[in-house]
Amino acid sequence: MPGTPPGMGRPNQRNGAAMTGTARASQQTDPAARHLREITASGAAELRRAQAMWLLPPLLWIGQAAVVAAVFAALLQDMPALIWLFAMAGFFLLIGLARVALESRATERLAGIARRLVRQMRDDLITREAARAPHDPARPDSAALAVLMAEKLDHLVPHVTRYRPAMVRVMVVPLTILALAFWHSWAVGLVLLVSGPLIPVFQVLVGLAARDASARQMAELGTLNTALLDRLRALVDIRLLGATDRMVAGFHDRAEALRASTMAVLRVAFLSSAVLELFAALGVAMVAVYVGFSLLELINFGYWRTPLTVGEGIFLLLLAPAFFEPMRELAAAWHDKAAALAVADEHRALQARPLRAFPGSGGAVARLAGAATVRTVGLMVDHGTPLRFADITLAPGASLAITGPSGSGKTTLLALLAGLSAPDAGQIEVAGQRLDDATADAWRARLAWVPQGVHFLSGSLRHNLAPGASAAMLADALSRARAGEVVARLPRGLDTRLGELGAGVSGGEARRLMLARAIHAAPDVLIADEPTADLDPETAQDVTEQLLALSARGVTLIVATHDMRLAARMDQRLELAAPGGAL
Repeated sequence: MPGTPPGMGRPNQRNGAAMTGTARASQQTDPAARHLREITASGAAELRRAQAMWLLPPLLWIGQAAVVAAVFAALLQDMPALIWLFAMAGFFLLIGLARVALESRATERLAGIARRLVRQMRDDLITREAARAPHDPARPDSAALAVLMAEKLDHLVPHVTRYRPAMVRVMVVPLTILALAFWHSWAVGLVLLVSGPLIPVFQVLVGLAARDASARQMAELGTLNTALLDRLRALVDIRLLGATDRMVAGFHDRAEALRASTMAVLRVAFLSSAVLELFAALGVAMVAVYVGFSLLELINFGYWRTPLTVGEGIFLLLLAPAFFEPMRELAAAWHDKAAALAVADEHRALQARPLRAFPGSGGAVARLAGAATVRTVGLMVDHGTPLRFADITLAPGASLAITGPSGSGKTTLLALLAGLSAPDAGQIEVAGQRLDDATADAWRARLAWVPQGVHFLSGSLRHNLAPGASAAMLADALSRARAGEVVARLPRGLDTRLGELGAGVSGGEARRLMLARAIHAAPDVLIADEPTADLDPETAQDVTEQLLALSARGVTLIVATHDMRLAARMDQRLELAAPGGAL
C-alpha cells in the first residue's frame, strides 16, 4: 500500500488545533459554558471513560469496512475458499458484536452519570434554598425555581448523553478516516477535507441562533409558570373584579409566545440538520463518482503511485458516509448544547444570588428560658438599599406598633425580631440572651407569627389551626379572633381543606384564622404583620380588642400596621422612615 507523502495532513491538523483553541477560548470567556464545565466536573473522570468507550464503535467500523472490502474484492477477482469466507464473516460478526456491546454499555454509563449530576444539582438547590431565610429579598420566585428543578435541569441529560459524546467522536473519527483516505487517494482525501470543515463553520453560525432561541424558550417557560401561580393566588379577586376574560387573554398571549419560541428552536434544529445533510450528500456523491470513474479507468489521477484497486475503492466508499456520521450526530445534538447552556446560565444566576441563611437549625427545641424581653442595638440590613432601625427596648407584656410607608422595612424588622432572619449589623437580645444561631430555635418556640401573606398546610382547617385540640379549645380561639362565622360558612366546617392559598375565604378571613391559630398556641410573644388589613372597621376593632386582651394577659405584642387606630392603642410606636432613610 503506498505511503503518504511527507507533510500530508499537517495543514489540516494545524487548522483543527486552531479551531479547538478558538472554541476553548470562547468557553473560557463564556460564563454559561464555564459554569456548565463546573457542573460536570464532579463526574469528569467517569465521564471521560464513558466517552472513550463511546468513541470505539465508529473506529471499529473501519475494521468491518476493511473486511467487507476484502471479501468483495476477492469475490470479483476469483472465488475464494469457503473457509476463508466463513472466517471473514465470523470476524465481521465479532467486531459487530463488540461495537453493539460497547455502545450499549457506554450509553448506560452516560445516562447514569447524567441522572446523577441532575439529581445532585436538585439536592444542592433544595439544600441551599431550604437554608435561606424566609424573608430573604434575594429568594427566587417559587414558580421559576420549581420549573428549573422539575423541568429545565433535565435538559442537561441530553447534553451529557448525546452532545458531549458526539463532540468526542467528531474530534477523532473524521480525522482518522481522513488520514486513511489520504493514504489511499489524495483526491478522495481532498474531497473530504474540503466538504468536512464547511459543516463546523455553518454549525457555529447556526449554534449562535440556537442558543438565543433556547434561552428565549426557557425564559418564556419560566414566565408562564410564574404568571400562572400569580393568577391562582389572585383568582378570587380576579373573579370579583370581572377580569376573568382579560386573564384568559393574557394566558393566551403568553402561551402563543411560548409556542413561537419553541417553533424557533425547532426551525434552528431543522436548519442545522439540512445544512449537514447537504454537504454530507455532496461529499459522499463526489467520492462515489471519483471511485467509480477511477475503477472504470476513465480518470487517471488522484492516487499516489498506482491506480485504486477494487478493494481500496470499496473501502473508501464505505468510509465516506462514516466520515460524516459523527457530524450528523453532532448536528442532531447541537440544540442540546444550546438548551444546556441556557439552563446553566439560569442556574449560574441563581447560584450568584446572595444567601441570607435561616438562623438556627429549624428543629424542635425547648423554649428559651427567661422573661420575654426584646432589646435591639444598631440593627441594619442591606437589601441593596441599607435599612437602619432605631434601638428597641420592650418589656414582657408590652406592646409595640411598627408603622411607616410601604418598603420602609416593617416586615423585615418583624422577621429579625422573630429570629427568621439575621441582621447585617447590630444585635438583638431576647430573654436576656443574644439572638443568634444558638438561641434562634428556642426563641421561636415561644412565638406565634401572623404573616401578612397567608399560607395553609395541605390538610383540613382543623389540622392547620391546632392538630389534636379539643373542639371547645378551638371554638374559644376562633371566637376570640372573630373567625367563628368564617368556619361556620365553610362547607365542612373545620374539616374543610382550603388549599395552600386559602381558596374559599377572603384575605381578611384567612388572616383571622391565622390569628385564631396564634391565640390557641398561647405564646409568650405574638408578632403580627398587618393583622387588621382587609377587615371591615367593625371586625378590625374586634381584632384590635383581642390583641390588647392578649397583651393584658402578659403576652408581648409586636405588630406592623398601617392602621393608625391600632397603632394608637399600643404602648410604644416605632415610625420607620422611607427606604434608605435612618430612624
